[in-house]
This record gives sequence, structure tokens and C-alpha cells, in this order.
Amino acid sequence: MNEHFNDIFVTTGCPSQQQLLDYVQGKLTAEEQHEVEMHLADCELCSDALEGLAAIKDKEKIPGWLIEMKWALLKKLHKRYRTRRKSEYNIYLVVIVLTILFLLLGIFWAYHFSAVRH
Repeated sequence: MNEHFNDIFVTTGCPSQQQLLDYVQGKLTAEEQHEVEMHLADCELCSDALEGLAAIKDKEKIPGWLIEMKWALLKKLHKRYRTRRKSEYNIYLVVIVLTILFLLLGIFWAYHFSAVRH
């Protein structure tokens, strides 16, 4: 399942969630802080994320909330993925049943018309 639901920050040049949290909490070195600020000047997504993180009063609770939200999102996505797979299975089942019915109908007609001729 996890290969389908990668973290969006992993494949970009954006700071990690932890780096953004450390920035908001003032835990970065001056050099790391400067790198994040340089990135924020060009990245609207990270700027918005940082603005939202900065507005939270209980900053020490943020990592726990992020974990909870990530797991809730993964559960919803997994449920949607399972539902989609189940509907694909139902389509295959319908196609197989219809194929068998057409084969049986073809065999019946072949037998019926060959019996009528003789």
C-alpha cells in the first residue's frame, strides 16, 4: 500500500516536515535557518505550510497531530483503493458470467439446430 501513497515532500526540493517544524520551533542552526528561508522565498506551498504551523500555539503537539493526520489520510486512501479494487473484481466477474452464458447459449443453439436437421 505505501508505494501508492508517498509523502509529497520526499520527491521535491522542499524542506522536510521535520525541518519546517524545527524552523518554527527555533531549533535550526543559523545556516539551516537561512537555507529554509531562501527556499520559502520561492515556494508558496512551503510558505503556506509554515504560516499554518506558526499560527499553532501548542507547537510541541504538532508532531503528534501530523502523525495522526497522516495515518487518517492513509486509512482513507487505502479504503478508497480497496473499494476501487473490489469494483474492478466485480466487473471481471460480470464479464466471465456473461461469457459463460453466451457460450452455453451458443452450445444450446448448435445442439438444437443440429438436432432439428436430423
